[in-house]
Amino acid sequence: MTQSESDLNEILSQRITKLMQGQHQLKTPIAGLSLSRWEQPTDPTSYVMDASLCLIAQGQKQVMLGQEVYTYDAQHFLFTAVDFPVIAQITQASSEHPYLGVLLKLDPHLLAQIMLEAQMTFQPSNRDRKGIAVGKLTPEMTHAFIRLLDLLETPDDLPILAPLIIKEIFYRLLMSPQGERLKHIVTMGTTGHRIIRAIDWIKQQFNQPLRIEDLAKHMSMSISSFHQHFRDITNMSPLQYQKSLRLTEARRLLMTENRDISSASLQVGYESLSQFSREYKRFFGASPSEDIKHLSL
Repeated sequence: MTQSESDLNEILSQRITKLMQGQHQLKTPIAGLSLSRWEQPTDPTSYVMDASLCLIAQGQKQVMLGQEVYTYDAQHFLFTAVDFPVIAQITQASSEHPYLGVLLKLDPHLLAQIMLEAQMTFQPSNRDRKGIAVGKLTPEMTHAFIRLLDLLETPDDLPILAPLIIKEIFYRLLMSPQGERLKHIVTMGTTGHRIIRAIDWIKQQFNQPLRIEDLAKHMSMSISSFHQHFRDITNMSPLQYQKSLRLTEARRLLMTENRDISSASLQVGYESLSQFSREYKRFFGASPSEDIKHLSL
């Protein structure tokens, strides 16, 4: 890391620390921008990660999507172009050097607008097209995030200046080496954009039976093409994606709303309690009852 990058990283750390005031998580007045701070590594946590750009000012984190593991730190960013059910874990944090993170949700409409205004083009490729990637953080992107956080000190400036800085951040993401896969996914008319629409539909109806034939037809794709492009972007099949959403939501109901196992399984769409328990254990490594007992210790 050059001296310039090191200095910017230290400034970003100071800004986050000042804003957090000892809190673990903070949703800022800037729509889609949130901060986090942890003084020790965390257990693996399952949740649906919004399409977002994630930076770390200090510490390290890993995100698991299926069997793939993505690790990033203060020198790298992670972005997800679509909403993913993931298992995430902060792997480096201490009281002396706490984990300090920034998350900015992506706006596909604004990304498409930037591409149009900048007359960006992209070359369709058969290379890795997953909607999640780790990239090298640049001083320009870090500096833009610092300026965005600085605006929180002058609330009157937020309505005018925050959208401009967010637009700059998105532009720099699109222009990064990882930008090609993002362009493919957000551009209207591409297969990537159709998969985003399919993912939105599955998210809204995740507890309902999923008919791949009907969904592929609605997206004007053959079943085989739909399966292939869905897996290219999400690293899982449509049914696996739906199952991940169901199990992630069920775990949230069990852990945060104190639902019993039977009602949680029914609410997320399982008709068989035994099937739910088997798939839950396969996904999380412990049965629902074991999971509840472990987290209550």
